[in-house]
Amino acid sequence: MKRVEPVTLERAPLRLVPLGFEHEEGLKRAAADGELWNLRVTSVPEPEATRAYIEAALQGREQGHRFAFAVLDSASGEVIGSSSYHDIVPPVDRLEIGYTWYAASRQRSAVNTTAKLLLMQHAFETLGAQLVGWRTDNYNFASQRAIERLGARKDGVLRHHALRRDGTVRDTVMYSLAAGEWPEVKAQLLWHLTRPR
Repeated sequence: MKRVEPVTLERAPLRLVPLGFEHEEGLKRAAADGELWNLRVTSVPEPEATRAYIEAALQGREQGHRFAFAVLDSASGEVIGSSSYHDIVPPVDRLEIGYTWYAASRQRSAVNTTAKLLLMQHAFETLGAQLVGWRTDNYNFASQRAIERLGARKDGVLRHHALRRDGTVRDTVMYSLAAGEWPEVKAQLLWHLTRPR
């Protein structure tokens, strides 16, 4: 699998660009749309922690295990959220997509499907990934439904796996999509995005 290099991924209504400090204020505004940091089952930064969130993402990029994107409205340039490649493991051609969140006003729209289409297409068709994975909190039912709508398969649950921001320990639900499944999943996602409403 190729190394993840800085790239811009675009398909209306979105543009995904490498996350940087220039996105700090936009991330704060996006997170404030719904006060998303109050959700127990997500990794959305509190306003005062946004810079540290970006610093951690950039450190992950430097170390080669995470590459974060700012998700922008392609028409206005407004930052509406973030998503990342993470747990990048080139020797086995695997990476995961996560750290994903969007402003509340952009949820239940084409945003997540479009962003994931762009990220999966780049992972499978450019980087040469053989498997793309996702993980989510066992109580984040909205995230589980969204991942399943993308065509990913549930691999199982890692019990007592990770700390939540409130100090409790979560079980983690794991999903994946293999390269051989991608063409059919891609066709389905494109149909969802282009079908008449």
